[in-house]
Amino acid sequence: MFLSRWFREATEYIAGAMTRIFGPTDDQYPATGVQPFSGEAANRRRHRRRHQEP
Repeated sequence: MFLSRWFREATEYIAGAMTRIFGPTDDQYPATGVQPFSGEAANRRRHRRRHQEP
């Protein structure tokens, strides 16, 4: 009896995991796409000077 109960519970656990992995997504994330750049471009001259080795 203990073995059959353990086997049933283990099977249900694995089946539930398989259903979550391979089932349809249930995410509620908003649809996103490419976002336009709205900042200022970096100053390349200043960038090079700051990262030069002494």
